[in-house]
Amino acid sequence: MVSPPTEAVGWRAPLFVDGAWVCGADATPVFDKFTGAPVGAVERATRAQVDQAVRGLRASFERDRLDGQRRYQVLHDTAGRIAERRRDFVDRIVAEAGFPVSDADQEVSRAIQTFLISAEEAKRLTGEMVPIENAPGNAHRLGFTIRVPRGVVCGITSFNSPLNMVAHKVAPALASGNTVLIKPPQNTPFSAVLLVELLLQAGLPAGHVALVQGPGSEVGPWLVGNPDINFYSFTGSTSVGRSIRESVGMRPVALELGSISATIVCADADLERAAPRCVNSGFRRAGQVCTSTQRLFVEERVVDRFTMLLVDAARAVKVGDPRDPETVVGPMISEAEAKRAESWIAEAVRDGATVVHGGGRRGAVLMPTILVGVRPGMKVMSEEAFAPVLSVIPFRSLDEAIAEVNSVPYGLAAGVFTQQVDRAMHAARRLHVGIVHVNEPSSSRVDMMPFAGVKDSGLGREGPKYAMQEMTEERLITWSLETPR
Repeated sequence: MVSPPTEAVGWRAPLFVDGAWVCGADATPVFDKFTGAPVGAVERATRAQVDQAVRGLRASFERDRLDGQRRYQVLHDTAGRIAERRRDFVDRIVAEAGFPVSDADQEVSRAIQTFLISAEEAKRLTGEMVPIENAPGNAHRLGFTIRVPRGVVCGITSFNSPLNMVAHKVAPALASGNTVLIKPPQNTPFSAVLLVELLLQAGLPAGHVALVQGPGSEVGPWLVGNPDINFYSFTGSTSVGRSIRESVGMRPVALELGSISATIVCADADLERAAPRCVNSGFRRAGQVCTSTQRLFVEERVVDRFTMLLVDAARAVKVGDPRDPETVVGPMISEAEAKRAESWIAEAVRDGATVVHGGGRRGAVLMPTILVGVRPGMKVMSEEAFAPVLSVIPFRSLDEAIAEVNSVPYGLAAGVFTQQVDRAMHAARRLHVGIVHVNEPSSSRVDMMPFAGVKDSGLGREGPKYAMQEMTEERLITWSLETPR
């Protein structure tokens, strides 16, 4: 057994299994995404430890059902403790994910909100009356539904939101009365460790949460194959999400998967307002957000002017050291990923595209890049870049732009800039995506809202209230009373 990690020897990411911090089979170093220096180590769970973690969660769920008020208190207290440890979380996020300080700080603020919203929803979770007494011959009966926790929830998260994405799995699961196992990525493990510590300090029964670490390719199949897990919430690639869906049988899942998100800018839009928002949407967190604007469709008669506004906004974006308070775009998750995105840019240029801003790379830092002259079939147009690469495409009619947005197999989010209500509603009805933002770009998430994609972008919904519906079963109860005389 080991104690919770301390900063004295670098951050350590152990396992939390059946109420105890433990080591795994071995440990792997974790590196600072900007400097490349080691910042700590993450343990690798064995299959026996994964199975033990699930058994412990199952036993704790059966042994200690928490009522709504207690769940509220634990989650509300945890939110306060996250706020108290803000600096510690920011330091971890900057190192493990490469976020600039401002993005890391925002990540902490959003996680606090996710826990507060979940705490309130824990007191509101309820069913509904079903008016069966109005059916012929049933005047003596009442009907109503209740929401019942599923049991053991497994949350598997991605590197691009190492705290708040974990919060979006853990907080709704606990708020709805489940126990929860979290599996963070191997390259961003430290925020999840500190979050588990704070949950325990807030009074969560130790058996109600588990944390397993290790390569997703190894630990993932063990989790998916464990029949005692009742619900899976996964954020990651479409290929892995599809594999999970095919492997879990009849067990329910929520899958938040890939995208090639787009934003449409109409000629009547407030272009000066739209340009910096599109730049932020395309480049923040180094473009490593599933809703990052990758394809930017601009009405033909304003495309030259709008492209100039984009370039001007991009020039104001400071790039480099994430610890510099003025930095907006830091490193990608690895140099290998930066090289991969750089090669996509080079391929587009070879095929006729033009770089009007950016295009260079320094280690894991890819300069925010704006491309024009792109065509369908280029990787920057047909595959998820997950990098700070923004392609500008002119269009003549709104329906033409909508058809292009809908042409890819993904459908997570889209933005539409226009001052005409009828155009906005026309686009909202025709765009085959889960979320449409009017006068905001595709990446405009608020943590309380329902968050879900269509097509290959996933199924099920996130957002505390909506995730809690996914993480509970609706049970119908009928009650026969004395037959009215």
